[in-house]
Amino acid sequence: MQDQFHHIAHFDLDSFFVSVEIINDPSLKGKPVLVGGYERGVVAACSYEARKYGIHSAMPMKKALQLCPHAIVTSSSRGDYSKYSRWVTEIIASKVPLFEKASIDEFYIDLTGMDKFFGASKYAKELRQLISSETGLPISGGLSSARFISKMATNEAKPNGFLEIPHGKEKEFLWPLGIEKINGVGKQTEQTLKNFGIYTIEDIARTPIELMERYVGKWGESLWHKAHGIGSTEIATDWEQKSMSHENTFDKDYNDIEFLHGELVRLTETTAYSLREDEKLAGCVTVKIRYSDFETTSRQETIDYTALDDVLIAKVKDLFNKSYQKERPVRLLGVRFSQMIPFTMQMSLFDKNVEKLNLFKAVDDIKDRFGSKAVKKAVTSKPEEGSNKHTTRHNKKREAK
Repeated sequence: MQDQFHHIAHFDLDSFFVSVEIINDPSLKGKPVLVGGYERGVVAACSYEARKYGIHSAMPMKKALQLCPHAIVTSSSRGDYSKYSRWVTEIIASKVPLFEKASIDEFYIDLTGMDKFFGASKYAKELRQLISSETGLPISGGLSSARFISKMATNEAKPNGFLEIPHGKEKEFLWPLGIEKINGVGKQTEQTLKNFGIYTIEDIARTPIELMERYVGKWGESLWHKAHGIGSTEIATDWEQKSMSHENTFDKDYNDIEFLHGELVRLTETTAYSLREDEKLAGCVTVKIRYSDFETTSRQETIDYTALDDVLIAKVKDLFNKSYQKERPVRLLGVRFSQMIPFTMQMSLFDKNVEKLNLFKAVDDIKDRFGSKAVKKAVTSKPEEGSNKHTTRHNKKREAK
């Protein structure tokens, strides 16, 4: 008989950045560890030992060190974060048919139908154990009939635990929990609902949907359905195939390196703008070169997940310099970002990256208000007579691997 229920697993790498730091420096284990930057930096991640002092992600580092003066601040392993994330991704991809990488350290997996062969619960537990034993990373997981329930189960299972919510037991699990446990319920919504005497998920379930909508608008309907254990089971399997690209065909052929570099910077800035607009990070960069005789080459490399112009520009130039056949005339250049994942707050919170990201976003805002030509880097301020604007293409699409 075909399985009529959905089985959605959720995996979350516990204190991911801290865990990678501990793998690379075992002496940090059991100590209050803060990952981030000093001075004007903020806490990107903290160990459970540090959390006991009231420290949390996005807290100014200065305040965190006031709460726990003996905390150890580090981000020495930042170059390994993307490596470990990809390692976990590869393990999951080799073991399940449908999964979604929701962020650098978070995954949804559709195990529907596994009951016929292995048992969804058994398979999820064994996969979690495999990831932990191979990578050394602690990982928590949840299994249920819906995405949001599995994520909430994972949160309840932390640290380094697993919690299954059997079919038919959704309300039993959800109803005793406070409304703040529902993903997406912020302080303002929490306080609004409490003002109406709604403190638990059961309170939401027992409130007419019309009243919920009156209290918190359209969000009220979604909360009411969640309180009754009704949620999405959709897994976005195309997260890695999606890409963003810009390319430009010139009105004449060029072999002027300064001009070609300037065009690469312009294309990268434009594509990075689209990346930030969609709140995505790119994990792979491709540079395309078409010569005057129409021979076309492309070269790509994986990178640490980012949306920062300077990092992306450096990689694009590096790829171009490795590929370009010197003095050969070029008629087209293209830049593509792929292996995109949703933007995660922590990835922007290292040292100067906060200031960088805020700077790029400020520039984005100016471009939105006054047009894309309002702000340019010096290298892109060269005359544009070489660009055929009518043949510039912007692709925001899904592509095959």
